[in-house]
Amino acid sequence: MNQAETIYADYQATTPLDPQVLEKMLPFWKESFGNPHSSDHIVGWNAAEAVRYSQVTVAAMIGADQDEIIFTSGATEANNLALLGIARKAPTNRRRILVSAIEHKCVLTSARALQEREGFTVELLPVDKYGFVDMAALSEMLDESVLLASVMAVNNEIGTIQDLPAIAEALAEWGVLFHCDAAQAPCAIDLTGITENVDLLSLSAHKMYGPQGIGALFVRRSIQSDIEPVIYGGGQQNGLRSGTLPVALCIGMAAAAELVMERGAKERPRVGALRDQYVRRLQDAGAVVGINGPLGAWRHPGNINVCFEGYSAQDILGAVQPDLAASTGAACTSGIPEPSHVLRAIGLSADKAESSIRFSFGRFTKEDEIARAAAVVLNAIEKAPQRQGF
Repeated sequence: MNQAETIYADYQATTPLDPQVLEKMLPFWKESFGNPHSSDHIVGWNAAEAVRYSQVTVAAMIGADQDEIIFTSGATEANNLALLGIARKAPTNRRRILVSAIEHKCVLTSARALQEREGFTVELLPVDKYGFVDMAALSEMLDESVLLASVMAVNNEIGTIQDLPAIAEALAEWGVLFHCDAAQAPCAIDLTGITENVDLLSLSAHKMYGPQGIGALFVRRSIQSDIEPVIYGGGQQNGLRSGTLPVALCIGMAAAAELVMERGAKERPRVGALRDQYVRRLQDAGAVVGINGPLGAWRHPGNINVCFEGYSAQDILGAVQPDLAASTGAACTSGIPEPSHVLRAIGLSADKAESSIRFSFGRFTKEDEIARAAAVVLNAIEKAPQRQGF
């Protein structure tokens, strides 16, 4: 079966590259191939102007200024730079770091490295059954010893959209820096003004119809001197991230940001309606499904995380191949699947977590694909063996 025939329902893993984005990138792989750091000739000047334009555009999407955008290889590097960079220049009286229990593994692992190798104390912020940060617990954990808190804007597994202003207000009272992994946010919420609430914010182009291999970290201008680089070299990008910038990828991220700003307001409701239609089709056919995470406006419009209690998610995903691409969203260690730490954090048992599948839809999802996807899953459930103990 040709991959083009597969129904793609894994937009939160990566979005397809929008053809308009590719079109804008192509010249920078051909005739406009200059090094943006070559300052002695017009080819370099033109490349530098393309990077500047890209920074301005990405900054506009989140309400920042050009010099507050640091391009990285992706959100993982951006998250590492935020946590490691801030911690390594931390004052001696601030040695505690708070991270929500449902953060992406790269945030949790970076924080753990700071604890194990550099003597910081890392504490997990609990969440409720819908994935929202427990604000009472946050208030109790805050004091003048906390350096930074890291809470993602939109969860990558269950789609929870956090109340960032409320979190920001609680942190500000104690002078705690706020880092936000916003990789999933552009397709879920309007980001205009989000930088009013955070000090550092991570983005990824391939989560918003841009190219893989490029991301960005917003660093508030006033704290840029408080960050130690994790990559050293020629001192590019305000000395925070050295290395020759990939101009075509920068342009691709900017083009993706432009489309998000142009289309987001109309696109999100359309995708949300398709997502809801998919769930209804499963329920109307009699499938017993549990929904993990919140409902309504506080959920990523393209996300639905479904528990097929009594069945193995891996069995279902195997049975739907090659007709449908979806995922468990669970972490893997050395190739061994584990129950999702996100689902366990919201209170699911290991069995229910291992029965859950994340489906995510997006810009190029068609209505007929929703009907076909539901039919494929229902057929797989009908044929799948029930797990022992249910």
